Amino acid sequence: MERPLIAWFRRDLRLADNPALHAAAASGRPIVPLYILDDTGPWSYGGASRWWLHESLKALQADLTALGTPLILRRGRADKVLAEVVAETKAAGVVWNRVYEPAAVARDKSIKSDLKKADVSAESFNGALLFEPWDLKTQSGTPFKVFTPFCRTALKMPSPREPLPAPKSLRRFESKIASDALASWNLQPSKPDWAKGLREHWTPGETAAAARLDEFRDDAVAAYIKDRDLPGETGTSRLSPYLAFGEISPHQVWHRAARWEPGGGVTGFLRQILWREFSAHLLYHFPQIPDQPLRDDFAEFPWRHDGEGLRLWQRGLTGYPIVDAGMRELWHTGWMHNRVRMVAASFLVKHLLLSWREGEDWFWDTLVDADLANNAANWQWVAGCGTDAAPYFRVFNPVLQGEKFDSDGAYVRRWVPELGALPDLWLHKPWEAPEAELQAAGVVLGKTYPLPVVDHKAARTRALVAFAQMRSG
Repeated sequence: MERPLIAWFRRDLRLADNPALHAAAASGRPIVPLYILDDTGPWSYGGASRWWLHESLKALQADLTALGTPLILRRGRADKVLAEVVAETKAAGVVWNRVYEPAAVARDKSIKSDLKKADVSAESFNGALLFEPWDLKTQSGTPFKVFTPFCRTALKMPSPREPLPAPKSLRRFESKIASDALASWNLQPSKPDWAKGLREHWTPGETAAAARLDEFRDDAVAAYIKDRDLPGETGTSRLSPYLAFGEISPHQVWHRAARWEPGGGVTGFLRQILWREFSAHLLYHFPQIPDQPLRDDFAEFPWRHDGEGLRLWQRGLTGYPIVDAGMRELWHTGWMHNRVRMVAASFLVKHLLLSWREGEDWFWDTLVDADLANNAANWQWVAGCGTDAAPYFRVFNPVLQGEKFDSDGAYVRRWVPELGALPDLWLHKPWEAPEAELQAAGVVLGKTYPLPVVDHKAARTRALVAFAQMRSG
């Protein structure tokens, strides 16, 4: 029997523009598509991501079956499981698309070495980034730490490769291979079933990813610059979870967008794709950023420990409507509008003076688009301790942010319905509303909606003092 190739799926749960799968199909050998759930290492999937993974694998199983071959599921340490499947199938080689997270880089290097020692070919491809992290450098040959020159350099590079077509068929490996039942992994919640909102808002899988890109092109890209900061509008692409799981590739998005009518919306959208790229490059070159501040002076920052304050922030009960709306949207849908992410994150680290690590952990567990590089880089940006960071003295005023970006109150009224009857004038600062207005709207502060957990002016002063003291040593 001809020895097969193992096509090892990871963060590339798609058939189209999958370089590893494309190479496997082109080899002419039988193919063993394999997915390994390795939750033994650091930063294993959080709850929302586990729900998405279940649905995405179910979609991938169906797509591969339609091509004539099943997806083999195994759980355990990736190096150990992969060696077992290689031995069971007498595979001639293994192909995969690279993952650039620190633990994966080290693991994959070891796996590649072990396979080659066993006379099994091992080849990896770039299916996740437009540019390899080692290909974009400053003029002095160092990694970029600031986004604007990174973006400028990326735009001067040769155009990223064109997306590869999905294979029309795959040659099946005829010997029986044991596979786990997807349901046995228990990736979905049972009781309580907190994923109801996720199911209402999302359809994971490659087909849904392509449809989402089509919808964005048809409905939103022309108004992207105007609407992307308005959480009450559907002004962003919402492609982030599909990119995080590799159900669509950045090459597919980039080349599709490049064919759209030129304008500010397309340019702004491509910059967001490059921000994702920038975060991945940062993590590759500075692998400590998920756990440690990149700026050394933040190592001893006097973060507060306030379990109750953290709980109120997590549950959307801070008393600041725009913050609470965002945290409730996150809890219900597994996603939060990007502008509100910045406001909510700033509130945690600067109003409450709680560590960015607390926020990073919460987002990791609750976001369907949880991505180690984006999560770490963005939290460090907000906290001021990373590269290209927001200045320490920038403390978002949640009232002004709400009034500017949710001026008609559509977003707050959707996610904080207990304030829905308040006039726009008071919606983002209900504690300032006259008692008659509160009564007419059925709002009892401290009962039906909380009073602010902290005063903005006092919190801002406290934060500025703490940051100034850190800077002065």
